[in-house]
Amino acid sequence: MESREGKSPQLNQGGVRRMRVMVGIDESDESFNALRWTLHNVCGCNITAAANEEDDGLRLITLSLVHVHQPFHLYYVPAGPASTAFYIPASVEESIKKDQEHISKALLARASDLCKDKTNVEVETLIFEGDPKEKICRATQEMHVDLLVVGNRNLGKIKRAFLGSVSDYCAHHANCPVLIVKPPKEGSK
Repeated sequence: MESREGKSPQLNQGGVRRMRVMVGIDESDESFNALRWTLHNVCGCNITAAANEEDDGLRLITLSLVHVHQPFHLYYVPAGPASTAFYIPASVEESIKKDQEHISKALLARASDLCKDKTNVEVETLIFEGDPKEKICRATQEMHVDLLVVGNRNLGKIKRAFLGSVSDYCAHHANCPVLIVKPPKEGSK
């Protein structure tokens, strides 16, 4: 496992820093708030005129929008003393997987639309299947991400203990800096 601590974003030919930022996207308003915050505060910088003259296609930031959906379980086990496992037919499984893929693509298309006005940002979308916490952390390592941005749902201590918090997990396990964007206060919405 390679540590990313102390490494700066890559330099391209013109000496301009290139940064890879990953934003976790799900169905929540909090994840879209995190994306808006990133676009405004991280990607809000403008390309200098000199950089534009050297390379018209210059992109300073690669923004990876990532959505992870839970894997579909092939069986259903009812509770009770005389319970048996029921297996879901392959046609139902395929239909559910297609729906998951469609939902993931729609979420990422909505997120990509928020990025279209940023000229210094190259946007890529990624869909993974599995545990969001683990998949996001693994992707940050494999893709050499410079900054991971995730939203925070403000789960209470009990919910966080039972459900787990993606932002909490990423803050402790990702091998890059993690920025957790809290929801805006009611008065600033």
